[in-house]
Amino acid sequence: MANQQILQEISSKLNIHFKDSNLLFQALVHRSYINEHPELETNNERLEFLGDAVLELVITEYLYTNYPLPEGELTLLRSALVKKDNLAKVAGDYTIGQYLFLSKGEEKSGGREKSYLLANALEAIIGAVYLDQGLEIARAFVITIIIPTLQEIVEQKRHIDAKSLFQEKSQAILSITPQYKLQSESGPAHDRLFVMAVYHGDDMIATGQGQSKQQAEQAAARNALAAKQW
Repeated sequence: MANQQILQEISSKLNIHFKDSNLLFQALVHRSYINEHPELETNNERLEFLGDAVLELVITEYLYTNYPLPEGELTLLRSALVKKDNLAKVAGDYTIGQYLFLSKGEEKSGGREKSYLLANALEAIIGAVYLDQGLEIARAFVITIIIPTLQEIVEQKRHIDAKSLFQEKSQAILSITPQYKLQSESGPAHDRLFVMAVYHGDDMIATGQGQSKQQAEQAAARNALAAKQW
């Protein structure tokens, strides 16, 4: 697929038509691609840095304006919305992975499905939209693609610190403090996958996985809350 066709397809899919298509191209360039194309000087990391700030501002403003909740609850909702796994899910829904410019090695290792690459690319696209179209269009773009995930986040209680909640319930109902144990870890150093299990004494209640032990523990706690129907 030629570069221009790639850019036209993803631009149409995202419903954003760039004045400067080079910005969109840059947003899709992973640093590994530069190693095989030394004529290119810039990857998407700087745009990711910018997009992260734009995303946080827009989400903060949206929640403040639309949800008259205490600061602590707003913070939890914002954190869940801008979290890498949520951004990766959105990027997956828009099939952004298939448009990334990756090295052959990164592609062979499954780079198009890696959560952190998808999340980073989405943040870079947000940064590109901001530079190309300005804050108002960037705001509308973020609200259109990110805010629809809020209902699912609330329904699944993904904005709640599941580990703290499971400990609170375990202690109140069973007088037990849950313990977490590493079950396995795999993958290269830059893309580790951890599986953690949560126990009540010797009884394993649930497992969860994530790209850090902390993420895996949160996932295990969420699954445990569901298993216990708490």
